[in-house]
Amino acid sequence: MQIAGKVFIVTGGASGLGEGTARMLADNGAKVVVADMQADKGAAVAADIGGVFVKCDVSQEADGQAAVAAALKLGKLFGLVNCAGIAPAEKTVGKNGAHALAVFAKTVTVNLIGSFNMIRLAAEAMSKNEPESTGERGVMISTASVAAYDGQMGQAAYSASKGGVVGMTLPIARDLARNGIRNMTIAPGIFGTPMLFGMPQ
Repeated sequence: MQIAGKVFIVTGGASGLGEGTARMLADNGAKVVVADMQADKGAAVAADIGGVFVKCDVSQEADGQAAVAAALKLGKLFGLVNCAGIAPAEKTVGKNGAHALAVFAKTVTVNLIGSFNMIRLAAEAMSKNEPESTGERGVMISTASVAAYDGQMGQAAYSASKGGVVGMTLPIARDLARNGIRNMTIAPGIFGTPMLFGMPQ
């Protein structure tokens, strides 16, 4: 796949893995939409790489649509990289009682539903592209975690959300194969990002 000249959306592009991805894509000639809730940081990254910033809560349909619309202003949307996510640490039963249900629900909403929201909206736009000589119309990469397979104490919500991302990857890939759109997921281990540094020891 040739990156140069292609349009990509990177969610969570204001920091961590998302920022690194946005910068790598831009360095290789891509046009990048940085979609993130962190307006100041996201706008700064976008300005630095010659991209476009869109404030985006990935779990909200209108925000996802705005990110796709911003990408289409740059050309045909060819790539989506889902890096947006949250990682609260809370035990099933802790010193203050049972795990807060709202925290669990929000984690699944952002990490799992948010990823699917962006996938479905991006795929709709990609399906309208003229296929390349290889038959490809686009590619989507989501971020799960090693926690999807080997979650630690306090990671019930995070592991569940990332396990969901893993679980939906193959069905979505099969759904979109006829459209020439590839869908895949990576499951990183531990590396230094703001999300990691925000976790307790």
